Amino acid sequence: MVIFVVLVILPLVLGKHPIVHCSIGHPVPILHKYYQSGDLIIAGIISQVFIFSNAITFENHPSLERSDDHMLMTQLYQHIVALAFAIKDINENTQILPNVSLGFHIYNDDFSATRTYLASLELLSRRRRFIPNYKCDVENIPVAVIGGPNYDFHFHMATVLSIYKMSQITYGSSPMKNNNIQTDFFHWMFPDGAPQYDGILLLLLHFKWTWIGVLSQNDDNSEKFIQNVLPTFSQRGICFDFIERFPQIASSGEVAAMVEEGFKTSLIVFASSANIVIVHGEVYTMMTLRILLKVAESEDISLSMNAKVWIMTAQMDFTSFSFQRNWDINFINGAISFAIHSKDPQGFQGFLYGRNPTLVKEDGFLGVFWEKAFDCSFPHPSLDKKERGICTGEEKLETLPGSVFEMSMTGHSYSIYNAIYAVAHALHAMHPSKLKYRGMVASTRWKFLNQHPWQIYHFLRSVTFNNSVGEVVSFDQNGKFVARYDIKNWVTFQNKTFYRVKVGMMNPRASPEKRFTIHDDGITWPSRFNQAQPLSLCNDNCDLGYSKKKREGVPFCCYDCQECPEMKISDQKDMAECFDCPGDQYPNNNKDSCVPKEVTFLSYEEPLGIILATFALSFSSVTALVLGIFMKHKETPIVKANNRNLSYTLLISLLFSFLCVFLFIGQPEKLPCLLRQTAFGMIFSVAVSCILAKTTIVVLAFMATKPGSKMRKWVGKQLASYIVLLCSLIQAMICCMWLAISPPFPQFDMHSMTKEIVLQCNEGSNLMFYFALGFLGFLATVSFIIAFLARKLPDSFNEAKFITFSMLVFCSVWLSFVPTYLSTKGKYMVAVEIFSILTSSAGLLGCIFLPKCFVILLKPELNSRGQLITRHH
Repeated sequence: MVIFVVLVILPLVLGKHPIVHCSIGHPVPILHKYYQSGDLIIAGIISQVFIFSNAITFENHPSLERSDDHMLMTQLYQHIVALAFAIKDINENTQILPNVSLGFHIYNDDFSATRTYLASLELLSRRRRFIPNYKCDVENIPVAVIGGPNYDFHFHMATVLSIYKMSQITYGSSPMKNNNIQTDFFHWMFPDGAPQYDGILLLLLHFKWTWIGVLSQNDDNSEKFIQNVLPTFSQRGICFDFIERFPQIASSGEVAAMVEEGFKTSLIVFASSANIVIVHGEVYTMMTLRILLKVAESEDISLSMNAKVWIMTAQMDFTSFSFQRNWDINFINGAISFAIHSKDPQGFQGFLYGRNPTLVKEDGFLGVFWEKAFDCSFPHPSLDKKERGICTGEEKLETLPGSVFEMSMTGHSYSIYNAIYAVAHALHAMHPSKLKYRGMVASTRWKFLNQHPWQIYHFLRSVTFNNSVGEVVSFDQNGKFVARYDIKNWVTFQNKTFYRVKVGMMNPRASPEKRFTIHDDGITWPSRFNQAQPLSLCNDNCDLGYSKKKREGVPFCCYDCQECPEMKISDQKDMAECFDCPGDQYPNNNKDSCVPKEVTFLSYEEPLGIILATFALSFSSVTALVLGIFMKHKETPIVKANNRNLSYTLLISLLFSFLCVFLFIGQPEKLPCLLRQTAFGMIFSVAVSCILAKTTIVVLAFMATKPGSKMRKWVGKQLASYIVLLCSLIQAMICCMWLAISPPFPQFDMHSMTKEIVLQCNEGSNLMFYFALGFLGFLATVSFIIAFLARKLPDSFNEAKFITFSMLVFCSVWLSFVPTYLSTKGKYMVAVEIFSILTSSAGLLGCIFLPKCFVILLKPELNSRGQLITRHH
């Protein structure tokens, strides 16, 4: 039965109730009014009491069809108190409108467009006579109208009042987009919604809540919120698990369908993995949310394990019907709401304490409020309400739990308070002199009260003042109230009381870095989360060293995690892509940070450098020893037989080739880099050209021994010198061009090695390097071919066969050098080149000179001219 009542009430709260038709002269009366006389009247059309209407049968006058059953949102009575208090404050203030008293006339519009129209028409009639647009005196002319709190309230009120250019101020939320020309005389005491939605987005981003739900009213404003605001959330990385609307009904025949719709909505909301739900609605939406929770509870949907953190918009407030007063309010514990910034004006609490139905009898709202708030009834002869206690009028408002009535001024009440002050300051600015002498001449009073109503509009648009709590109140160029939003955290208690703790602020006037502030430590989270900040993600964050991988067919907030590829890292959670380390760093094993690379080069301190240097010194010593042996036995036939000077030159070049290895070892610097490759090229060119000269001389010598040979003139020392000089000159020209065009230079190679920065010599021009190496290869190939052809010539001291083998070794070494050199990196490239230099030089030394040293030192009997001639024949 409770659920049935609840579901019937819901559509009525949403403003869907039968339209009451009546004659223009005798409309269905507005039951709840509050009038206080004054020189100037400010009207108020405020929603607080909902009146049920029976089905119209047209058998009786509509006023007789009207039921006395009504539902009251007790929390909204504070709006009426705030208006009355502001009027009292101004009347007691001699600085504003001196000698002029303000009065008010408040109407209840039943949350109904029909009642709003009716109240607007009553403002254009004589008091107690409903004759719109006819007045025979100036009684009750309102200088401005204040209304709310529904967002669509201004449309209904403006339809009538804007025709008369009457200034209207609403404390309800403004529509997201408004192109209605009837709102030209409208002012909003509710701040612009855009900063609020920016604040909600920043709140989500601050707590990294990317997987959320949205629950909204089924109205045009919420629809525009979904269409215009939520896409901007998506652009900042927010995903929506669901976007649902509260169920709505158009007639009583649709209750069953609404029950089913509410049940489906409950299942979606509470089965969602999203822990954060944005609730977008109006002042009564909290009441509707509680009904939805009650539906879920009645259908055995577990709520304890599916607690949500509700993020509520400033349009909302805590409202409830009397039958909800004993319902649990723990669901809002830990909720976060945006609220219009407010402060309690001095004297407001005392004014509240003085509200008593026995003292303030003209307040048509107070009696029904008192009965609903204290669950009692005032004695009435025609009613028998024994089920409730008798109201004495001595009950105290401060004893009521916060869920029934709040003693501190709410944001909506603060807006009403400021609205009254805005009108008063605008009136004061309009007539600074006439007000002073109003009482002296009756015609002056008449003239003042007969002003054109549109005049106050211009003053309202530009009014700026400090209210009684010292805060600046002003409107922007669009007639909207400029104010900041407070961010409140809701804390509930067992006695159905709650407290809203300010934990942040969204101030559109502040600098960008200070617009949004939030204090995490001051927030109380729902008990389900054990006072830890809740997470609201579609899936767990990707750890460091991983990146997000899109999942097909799901929102972009849902993804898989994949490990970063080689040489890439991710140093934050949930990174879209892994990235490269800087050139001087490399990824660690976990791929979550970069480690500085170590600068390396082939040095004398490491084993490889020591070994290569030792071999270079050893081979240099052996070469010097061989040179000494040849010089000591320079007159022996084996030394003289193959051009002694060429042998000396070859040995010296081999000695330098071993020594040039030291240019490759150690820290690369400018001069060693310039010399190492050019010295290597020149030294080896001399050595190979000497071998070519030796081979050529051997061949020509045997060809010259034939009778009638013309080769005799070519045989001699000069030919050998020419060959060596010519070959060396060509290589020298190549090296000079190299140094002139693109010389080698020291360079840090950050990319060749994973964990090291290689300090190396950049060859400058790889083309010139391979060109110089290619010329050496050409000389070696020619020498090898000639030596191969002359290897069997009959000479006991014939070097051709040794040269052939030495060139075979030389060519093999350097042919294997090129692919090996290109396939290695860092300092090992240098080691490969040193190894090739040592190996090829040692091959030449061993193959050509060691056999001769063997004869000289161990077989001296073979080192004679006779032995040479004997073996020749």
